[in-house]
Amino acid sequence: MLRLQTPVAPEILSVRLNPGDKVVVLGSCFADNVGERLSHAGFDVCCNPFGTLYNPVSVADAIARLDSGAPFTGDDCVEMGAGAGLMCSFSHHTSFARREAAEFLAHANECLSEACRRWKDARKVIITLGTVYVFTHGGRVVSNCLKRPASEFVRKPLALDEVTSVLDRIVTSHPDKEFIFTVSPIRHMADGAHGNQLSKSALLLAEEAVAASHAPRCCYFPAYGVLLDELRDYRFYAEDMVHPSQQAVAYIWERFCDAAVAPEDRNALLANEKAWRASQHRQLH
Repeated sequence: MLRLQTPVAPEILSVRLNPGDKVVVLGSCFADNVGERLSHAGFDVCCNPFGTLYNPVSVADAIARLDSGAPFTGDDCVEMGAGAGLMCSFSHHTSFARREAAEFLAHANECLSEACRRWKDARKVIITLGTVYVFTHGGRVVSNCLKRPASEFVRKPLALDEVTSVLDRIVTSHPDKEFIFTVSPIRHMADGAHGNQLSKSALLLAEEAVAASHAPRCCYFPAYGVLLDELRDYRFYAEDMVHPSQQAVAYIWERFCDAAVAPEDRNALLANEKAWRASQHRQLH
């Protein structure tokens, strides 16, 4: 048979997901995709309790907050730019923004309290990283610039050893948990195609090193490789030619299940997904 693609065959992961597992998913937009599909498949999932995170330091900071449970205070509140008239924090995605600081804090701390409980109970963690580039404000890495003026921030890439060290500390500090690392298949094109490849390469090298040093409770799934090699065609991208299409996300999800879920558990996951789709069906009459 004529071969029309280069298959990326992910090995069976040393960290397996089982029905009933409590899972925390952190990271980029692709983490949101994975978390949503895990939820539809019946897993108990806590996904990005502070919103989407792109770089390793922001993920580490989020985990530190989940460990400590320290509530957000007025000192964390930041007024968004671009005339939004909203309050948020540099630790949150703008979806958390509210009109008043008190309203933002109430919502943020309610979400934090629930997320801390679920983080404590979770034994499986999936981390998807998007870029090594970080924005700093007053020397501190922020998770979101909140549409404030670019002049307030310094943008720089993390060195490979910095990324490796950050990820290693996350895994070392949580011996009760198992980790699956991935690199987001979403390209970050602000620095051009070459800059994106350098960034993704650093993430790949760091994740591989940490997975190897903490095996078998830490492993890597090649989401980025599946999209670039198996789905090497722009029909698998959304209209912006950067994000994967829904078809591509579904394909990568299937490959992830092949690698992370035991064959005898797949039917249960498929049944849960079918039940979820049925629950979303709107009756015409």
